[in-house]
Amino acid sequence: MFNSIRVNARVAAAAFGALALGTVAFSASAAAAPLPIFPFILTPPTEAAPPVQSMPQVQDEDRSAELPARLKRQVVSYPTREAPGTVIIDTPHTYLYYVLGGGQAIRYGIGVGREGFTWSGTQTITKKAEWPDWTPPPEMIARQPYLPRHMAGGPGNPLGARAMYLGGTVYRIHGTNAPETIGTHVSSGCLRLTNEDVADLYSRVNVGTKVIVLPMTDRRADLGSAIR
Repeated sequence: MFNSIRVNARVAAAAFGALALGTVAFSASAAAAPLPIFPFILTPPTEAAPPVQSMPQVQDEDRSAELPARLKRQVVSYPTREAPGTVIIDTPHTYLYYVLGGGQAIRYGIGVGREGFTWSGTQTITKKAEWPDWTPPPEMIARQPYLPRHMAGGPGNPLGARAMYLGGTVYRIHGTNAPETIGTHVSSGCLRLTNEDVADLYSRVNVGTKVIVLPMTDRRADLGSAIR
């Protein structure tokens, strides 16, 4: 009987020792990493901030399009009585002149209206826009019903990188995603430049700038000769 008591005592002591060691280990673990007071409340996962949207950059199209020399942007001799800052559209020769004064102007190659869609007169720039949206006017939709009713601005937009709106008309001076059309009579009356050139012109003109569009029959056209 005594032997049985001794064995039971040893078993009890071993069990108590194991329990004590487990308690110490649990206490140490709890001290190292304390448990939350309310473990059933979950912390919501953090989300990464959305990337910042940026406007597309104007591509240097002129090098890839290889415009003819006469259509590349250049300073030319251009005698005129118009004030510096005036824009003159030479429709017959597909040039746009930005008057510098002192008998000089910057000449840009442009695309103009196709047969039946050229126009002439004096307007002012009433609005400027970077990477503008395009909403074809109703008369254009009537002629070309397959056109989109609205297109967001961007490199694929027919208005290109910049647009300058002329008075209360539907016409604009704008860029193009088809630089091969510069020097041609192709549009519905708008005046197009390469994206690089329209960005340059955009930086020079202001709302209120005078724009003179010469008619197809104008005999004064092509006065400008390159000086550098």
